[in-house]
Parts: sequence; C-alpha cells; structure tokens
Amino acid sequence: MYSEDDLLPVSALQHLLFCERQCALIHIEQAWSENLFTAQGRILHEKVHSETAERRKDIRVEYGMPLRSLRIGLVGKADVIEFHRRQDGSWQPFPVEYKRGRKKPDNRDNVQLCAQALCLEEMLRVSIPCGAIYYGKERHRTDVEFDEALRKETEETAARLRRLIDSGRTPPPVYEEKCDTCSLIGICLPKTIENGKSVSRYLSMMTREE
Repeated sequence: MYSEDDLLPVSALQHLLFCERQCALIHIEQAWSENLFTAQGRILHEKVHSETAERRKDIRVEYGMPLRSLRIGLVGKADVIEFHRRQDGSWQPFPVEYKRGRKKPDNRDNVQLCAQALCLEEMLRVSIPCGAIYYGKERHRTDVEFDEALRKETEETAARLRRLIDSGRTPPPVYEEKCDTCSLIGICLPKTIENGKSVSRYLSMMTREE
C-alpha cells in the first residue's frame, strides 16, 4: 500500500505508453509545452469536468470525480462516471473517458481507463467489468472490457511508471514518426540528440549561426 504522498497521476500511464522520454520530461523534469492537439484535449476535459451532475430514474452521472488507489499508487480524476441502477437497486459504476482524437492503434487509452476502474473498485468496493471511451473526431463511444489481460497490463504499466519516476533519469530520444505530433518535440529534440549531438553543442551551434 502506498501513502497519499507517493501517488502518481493516472494520466502518466498514457504518457509512458506513448513515449518513455515524454513521460520523463513531463513527470521528472516538469517540462511542458502545448500545441493544438493538447490545447483541444485540455479544453474538452475542462468542459466535461464543469458539467453538473445528472440524476435520472435509472442512471446517475458524475463529472470530474476524484480517484485514487493506494494499492497500485495512482491518483487522478475521471471525466465521467455513470452509475446504472441494477435490478437489486444497487448502482453499477461505468467510467467514461473523453478523447479529442480517434481510436489509437495501441492500448494506451484502454490502460488509462482501466486504471480509473481499478481506483473505483478500491474506493467503492465493487467490481467494474467495463467502461467506455468517447472519441471526439469519430463522435463515437467505444466500449472497453476490463478483462484479466488489460488489468495485468495496467498494473504492470503502473509499476513501470514508478520505476521510471524513482530512477530520476530521462531516457535518450529515439525519433519516430509520432514525434512530429508531440507537443514536446521542441524540448526533446529527438532528431538532433539522437544523431549524436548534445544539447549544449546544439545550442552553441545555434548561437554561432545567430
């Protein structure tokens, strides 16, 4: 069990699965830069979190609900938690995450959502079999099953995140096509540093050119 002071953000799981270096730059070096994509995502989440809780006959909807798990050491905030009334009168939580873009070719969105479910299960002492991700570009909600494989991947990712943060070391860059959409590309300098040039040499070169 982790203490409150040791909890890491749920959002960092997605950063880690996208790129270890990006994750380290954000969560170890506290570096951040915004581009069009991150700005759109931030505005979408702010809008969702500002919504007022809804109450209907068989469904309750909570927005921006705080989450935490002392077992796996995570803390965060859910975009939307729907509570569906079951036949016995109890309420079944159903987490919904909002994303500005499209469904990813990898599993990072599903891991982030599953981490929210694990937090809720610990907080509410219930079992949560599934949730959903709403993709703004597609205007479509995709259901996600929290099976054993996804749960295992999520917990392993949380452990991997903690090892990275505890190391205090930022991995070297490896340029990939996805780097071009990353808001931190100007800080990371993947093409420059990967080619063997240090940041100091790069800055010295740029100064001479000016």
